[in-house]
Amino acid sequence: MSTIQAEFGSSPTAMVRSLSANRLLIWELTKREVISRYRGSVLGLAWSFFNPLLMLAVYTFVFSVVFKARWGQETSSHGDFAVILFVGIIVHGVFAECVNRAPGLILNNSSYVKRVIFPLETLPWVAMGATIFHSAVSLVVLLIAQLLLRGSIPLTALWLPVVILPLVLGTMGVSWLLASLGVYLRDIGQVTGILTTVMLFMAPVLYPVQALPESLRSYIYLNPLTLIIEQSRAVLLWGVQPNFVDLGKYSIGALLVAWLGFATFQKMRRGFADVL
Repeated sequence: MSTIQAEFGSSPTAMVRSLSANRLLIWELTKREVISRYRGSVLGLAWSFFNPLLMLAVYTFVFSVVFKARWGQETSSHGDFAVILFVGIIVHGVFAECVNRAPGLILNNSSYVKRVIFPLETLPWVAMGATIFHSAVSLVVLLIAQLLLRGSIPLTALWLPVVILPLVLGTMGVSWLLASLGVYLRDIGQVTGILTTVMLFMAPVLYPVQALPESLRSYIYLNPLTLIIEQSRAVLLWGVQPNFVDLGKYSIGALLVAWLGFATFQKMRRGFADVL
């Protein structure tokens, strides 16, 4: 194997080795990414807390006061609807923010492309790290609301990282794929916005699966967000253990998607400099 081939290894082992070897770089770039988003503002990082707090307040008002909505038999008050909805919004946000940013990652960091020693495959990890930070802040807001509305937080909430990890892996695979395709096909960035919006409405974010006719319920599980949203609500709100069988199957698929996306990125990156 040549030196270039070794540097641009595309095996599953190379994927793990790249993350391990560049973890400190990813950490520093993620911190810079998060801080730069609020640089120059008066409240700074405090906005990362106030933004989801404001969103939850709006959801609570709209759905509990205006629509007086309930989420089937699981809800004991109108305000519960906003909390249940917010779980779906957070899960969808982890996927949507990374996927929407992916096509422009290389284009917006073209100065890194000509630096042979810079590991370009870390850029999607940086985007994921920033997304996880903001999702974690939103989760804190959610848990506070859960505590105020229901008086307690189930211990099963500790399983949330296990539930979210497969989604992170699958999203990384899609991000690597779109980041590489975005260099050659600039229209990809327009398509991803439409795709993530469609996936929002084709997942049980705004409505429960039970609201669909039985003949259509099986199709909604073709959306990769559905299982994660359902399992996240189970552990965060209902106090139910995760479905480890379904999560195990999902994880196998997510690992495969992650590896295929990484392999595609590593093979296509050789032409980045010529295009840019």
